[in-house]
Amino acid sequence: MEGLPLAQTERLFRQVGRQSWFDMRIFTSAFVILALIAFFAVAWYARPRLQERVPNSLANVIVVGFVCVFLLLAFTTLAFTWKIINTELIMQADFGVEMATAFQVGSSAALLATSYVVAGFIRQGIQRVIRGRDAFSKHQTQVMVRVAQVCVYVVGLTAVLGVWEVDITGLLVGAGFLGIVVGMAARQTLGSLLAGFMLMFARPFEIGDWVIIEEEEGIVTDISIVNTRIQTFDGEYVMIPNDIVGGSTIINRSRKGRLRLEVDVGVDYEADVERAAAVAKEVMREPDDVLAVPSPQVVTKELGDSAVVLGLRFWIDKPSARRKWRAKTTVINAVKEAFDREGIKIPFPQRELSGREETGGFRVAEERERAREFGATADGGATDGGTTDDGPTDGHVNDGGPESDDGGDER
Repeated sequence: MEGLPLAQTERLFRQVGRQSWFDMRIFTSAFVILALIAFFAVAWYARPRLQERVPNSLANVIVVGFVCVFLLLAFTTLAFTWKIINTELIMQADFGVEMATAFQVGSSAALLATSYVVAGFIRQGIQRVIRGRDAFSKHQTQVMVRVAQVCVYVVGLTAVLGVWEVDITGLLVGAGFLGIVVGMAARQTLGSLLAGFMLMFARPFEIGDWVIIEEEEGIVTDISIVNTRIQTFDGEYVMIPNDIVGGSTIINRSRKGRLRLEVDVGVDYEADVERAAAVAKEVMREPDDVLAVPSPQVVTKELGDSAVVLGLRFWIDKPSARRKWRAKTTVINAVKEAFDREGIKIPFPQRELSGREETGGFRVAEERERAREFGATADGGATDGGTTDDGPTDGHVNDGGPESDDGGDER
């Protein structure tokens, strides 16, 4: 005001005095809103800088605390400005009761904030201790952090209930009965939880490993306390409960960072097997996906129906389905071209057919036909009209009567 002439200063005061009370409230509200926007901008800018100096949880509590206080002051100012809160109500209030309630609210907020800060310190402490150690995976670290934070929050919530003088004895008894009921109703879920903790410490596989569990084969994409998620090579996501995973045979194809593959090829019996094995072994060294150490091997597996079967064994690193099939395709094509070039035949399935001379069975059939021609019975009886294999004939049948040769008395 010192730089303004006296006449201009008096004119400004007269203009302000002519403003209505409604216009002053609008002016005050606009000022408070602009102050809020500026404060939020400063808090957003200062929070990353503050996190560089103190732990993240403490920085968050400080920023949130200042924001809450500023918001409380801003809303109180607006409430008084627009006469939402009457000063007479404040003067007539019972300060004893209000102070006790305010103390409980403040203590509860402080306890919750302290729990949040302590949980943040625990998280950073666990990560700092485990960092750089191969004994614990990222999933195990997250599980330990979550368990520790839950314990801290439970203690903080218990303290808050104590501040409000809530009897937790009944809550503990109810929680006990509830735990029994839930345990009986959700045995499979609890079994999955326990199996999840066992998998966490046993570590049969990690995220990104190529595994076979039960009949499912694929890449592990997520491991939780309850289940394990696998992405198959067909692009399907399979959720397997951890209790099934824990009780199944697990094949981890990428555990050691390399995988041995085998391709069977047959060569003709007339071919030189040793030469074919040498050619295949030399060809397997050429593809880039095949490791030089351990070196490829060729073994004679069996004498098949149509060919001598050779097993082509080679190794790949960083196993994956794509690398597996690419390496197999390259080796098969290379061996086929090399065998064609060297004149080594890969035979088609073959089958030999042969006959045999007549045996006694054919002669027995001829004797039976001869016996029929002479009218002999099947059991050796000799009559012209006997019973044959085809049924009774028109002749007389010998039934052992008086006129038979051996059954009647001569007269």
